[in-house]
Amino acid sequence: MLSPFARPDRLSAGMRAVLGAIQRKLFSTWWRELILVGILYGAYEISRGLGDVDVSTALSNGREILHLERVWHLDPEGLLNGALHHATFVAVLASYFYSLMHYLVTPVVLVWMYRSHRAEYGFARTALALSTAIGLIGYLFLPTAPPRMLGGSGLRDILADTQHWGWWGDEGSVPKGLGGLTNQFAAMPSLHVGWAVWCGVLIAIYAEHRWVRILGASYPILTTLVVMATGNHYLLDAIAGVVVMGLGALLTAALPTRFVSVLRGPAATVIDGLDRHRPAGVPERSASVSARRIADMPDWPAVPDDARGVEADGDRQFCRTRR
Repeated sequence: MLSPFARPDRLSAGMRAVLGAIQRKLFSTWWRELILVGILYGAYEISRGLGDVDVSTALSNGREILHLERVWHLDPEGLLNGALHHATFVAVLASYFYSLMHYLVTPVVLVWMYRSHRAEYGFARTALALSTAIGLIGYLFLPTAPPRMLGGSGLRDILADTQHWGWWGDEGSVPKGLGGLTNQFAAMPSLHVGWAVWCGVLIAIYAEHRWVRILGASYPILTTLVVMATGNHYLLDAIAGVVVMGLGALLTAALPTRFVSVLRGPAATVIDGLDRHRPAGVPERSASVSARRIADMPDWPAVPDDARGVEADGDRQFCRTRR
């Protein structure tokens, strides 16, 4: 039996207050966004390996792509792969690049965008998520064997050749013995290239230093060369990865603002108000920056009603004196 001092409405109000405080503490920081991205990447790695893959279909798709490239004279994979095979040191560096950068650069750029460019972060994060979802659909309906798995293609598996220099085996960039957890026929599109393009564009646009912007623009180019030289993707895979990222950005741009917004509560209301009443010619970003500054201002203590009356009387007296 409840105590007379513990009314149900008070208990529910108190519970809501406690839950709200916990939510503000746990889910209002950049850790929430990082966890969401971790879940996204985990779903990408696991879901692309779900289901039965028709090996013959995947191999056939890979041979068809390679054939089209050679007919169109768009097959730089052979030249890059041969050069890498005869340069062991460069091959090891390329293997580390392929195995590490995909896992490191994207989270770093996400955290940087969240902390330094909050107004643009929501759009960037949503575009990445939608593009990854489109890529997973591609893996489901178009299983494709990478060049390294095609017999008679003349392309070597560089990661398999250099596996004694690192933790990877002959099943891609995953640690040895874990290849069964991923789909080896997920070459089309190349999300290695797609995610690198996403990172490179953001760094090239928002980085302050010129040399950082240059590195950002170079990152997707170097990634494209590495994935082809190591025998993991075709040129058409890389082009498809760029197209997928573009589709994700277009879909994100079509979404209502509330689906890509990160700020919550009063700050979001202020921003929405400024955006709706923004004067002609003033860019949206300027209004958002001003809104963030207004939202970050401390709340001034409320002025009592009697004090307001005194101020009003004083103002009227001042006006009479001036007249």
